[in-house]
Amino acid sequence: MSGARSVTPTRARRALFVLASLVAAVGLLAGCSQAPSAPSAPAAPAPVTSGPTPALPDLVAQVEPSVVTVRVPTGLGSGVVYRPDIIVTNQHVVGDAREVSLQFADGSSAPGQVLAADRVSDLAVIRSARGGLPPLPVRTDLPRQGETALALGSPLGLENTVTAGIVSAVGRELPQQSSGSAAGLIQTDAPISPGNSGGALVDGHGNLIGINEIYIPPGAGAVSLGFAIPSVTVVDAVDQLLSRGSVTHPYLGVSLTQLTDQVRDRLGVRAATGAVVLDVAPGSPAQQAGLQAGDVITAFAGAPVASVQDVVSRLARTTPGQQVPVVVARGATTVNPTVTVAERPA
Repeated sequence: MSGARSVTPTRARRALFVLASLVAAVGLLAGCSQAPSAPSAPAAPAPVTSGPTPALPDLVAQVEPSVVTVRVPTGLGSGVVYRPDIIVTNQHVVGDAREVSLQFADGSSAPGQVLAADRVSDLAVIRSARGGLPPLPVRTDLPRQGETALALGSPLGLENTVTAGIVSAVGRELPQQSSGSAAGLIQTDAPISPGNSGGALVDGHGNLIGINEIYIPPGAGAVSLGFAIPSVTVVDAVDQLLSRGSVTHPYLGVSLTQLTDQVRDRLGVRAATGAVVLDVAPGSPAQQAGLQAGDVITAFAGAPVASVQDVVSRLARTTPGQQVPVVVARGATTVNPTVTVAERPA
């Protein structure tokens, strides 16, 4: 079970077709999970998003102590310090294990206990027997396409490995390999290999922007196509896992992209800001409410929508069964459907 997961060649070909057609799209999909645990007090430093960026060697030295190797009887993966005694990794790294071994950048090791895990978001939380660990600062906004991205972890068991690239895209969904993330996946060309799963994807300031999860292997014709669960999804899922041991995944059933001047002109809408509906899943709450491809969501849950992230974050605060008012610009008209949020299908 050595992560990261790879997409098989057949699935990869389908994935590449989808990736080519979903530029900057966000699939608002998500699902549920496991057993309760006691929360720890938050202790992550505030993210830095402006000012000069450190030189890469200094950046790596800053981040490396917050990335660990997670060993289970069937293999290994990576993890990220979320709180001084809490490690975040992928669910597929730990599998059914409840006891793991953690190895730190200074060469020391300690046992860890898996507190809870969620198959849909592919996230798990581990309590480390060693406390006082340095949490990474976490960004809760989606990174921009083209930002610096460093992937840290233990590919093929090579501990303390770092690879560099950029954020290639956000909002990606891979057929049959979705993480269940409400914000889709971050695509990066920073090389990701088996063993990187659960490791950190950081920006040029050393902030956590994602948890590395999956890659498309060269055998499928891919070159540096890796994917990470965005930190905005990580924070929501992990905090639920720590507080109650399970994750609720509200489901809308649309893929969204940002409204731009070019898209506005093409759709003939007057909205200044909003989230454009690219696709509506058959049978989804969005389809049942009458949403259509080409609609522009300008308000969701009673508040204006300035970006795709507004819809993502507000959807995450809803519960299945809740009725949510939506304001939609459709051509030159405005419609006001009400969406009944569902739990993401298995």
